[in-house]
Amino acid sequence: MLLTILFVHGPTIIDNKLNLFLRHLGLELGGAGVTLAIETVNLTKRYGRLTAVDKLNLNVSANTVHGFLGPNGAGKTTTIKVLVGLLKPDEGVARIFGEEVSGDKPDVRLRIGYMPELPKFPKHLKGWELLDIYGRMYGLSQQQRRDQLPKLFELVGLKGREKDLIGKYSKGMQQRLGIAQALLNEPELVILDEPSLGLDPVGMVEVRELIKGVAKEGMTVFLSSHLLFEVQQVCSHVTIINKGVALVSDTIENVSHKMKGPATLQIEVTKLSDVIIKNLRKLPFVTDVKTENNKLNITIETRDDVRPQVSETITNSGGTIVSMNLVGQSLEDVFVQLVGKAEQEGGQKQ
Repeated sequence: MLLTILFVHGPTIIDNKLNLFLRHLGLELGGAGVTLAIETVNLTKRYGRLTAVDKLNLNVSANTVHGFLGPNGAGKTTTIKVLVGLLKPDEGVARIFGEEVSGDKPDVRLRIGYMPELPKFPKHLKGWELLDIYGRMYGLSQQQRRDQLPKLFELVGLKGREKDLIGKYSKGMQQRLGIAQALLNEPELVILDEPSLGLDPVGMVEVRELIKGVAKEGMTVFLSSHLLFEVQQVCSHVTIINKGVALVSDTIENVSHKMKGPATLQIEVTKLSDVIIKNLRKLPFVTDVKTENNKLNITIETRDDVRPQVSETITNSGGTIVSMNLVGQSLEDVFVQLVGKAEQEGGQKQ
């Protein structure tokens, strides 16, 4: 019965849907188990004497929203162009769901939806005309395009604007149209290169919410950005890259916790006393205690969770805690620290 369905409706769309379903069961067509959505091994790309990507080892797990974070010129777009087959690496290998992307691999590319940085669409076309053209390029039948386009326009928030000329779209609307184009072939992996670039704050929020919606559809999202706040708001995992080299790659929470540096416990008590302050300062991991009315800002030099010890100390000192909040390093702190360290080490080598 399954083979009959594949034959009647065409292999590409059905296989993609089936793969999305099987991945939830820990399976995948053509494989014994779930593979990494993206894997690069010593990936290197040069432009003359400039090494844009330098022995990059990247692992992106399926069903995650993975941020690819770095300053302008870090090698993000070059890496993405290799992943989608637009550039050939000088060294190393890139794989999408376990299959190499180099060479003529249309089956691999059909598993990817890609929106380039600042997509340029013909202004004389209407929104639906553009997606219809892309749908034909993907090999979708007329009926498939009729079914797919209304769903996409609704998903990206352009319902009712399908017949408007693209030239009348705002930047935010054009970015959303670009994301719709990337979703047209129902990919398993969606690669977005700087999707919020050039947008005003409202447009950035709209695109951010759209990316969250795409992830809820069961697709892996690989998001390139130089905007720290965007990555922190949207992504579960992050790879920080600078000058073509991956500096760190992990969950956002783990990346923050791995870095050295103080954290702050913000505590409010019903009544602050000298005894509480004195006993807190005796704790071995406390380096500073600042007060304001009934609030405490305690600087701690440890990555262990010391909230129980602090809570016990305050209680034993006669205090009652109203609220407690642990503030660690932000992704921005980590980013600045890592890039600064890499720049310093690079200067020393020269």
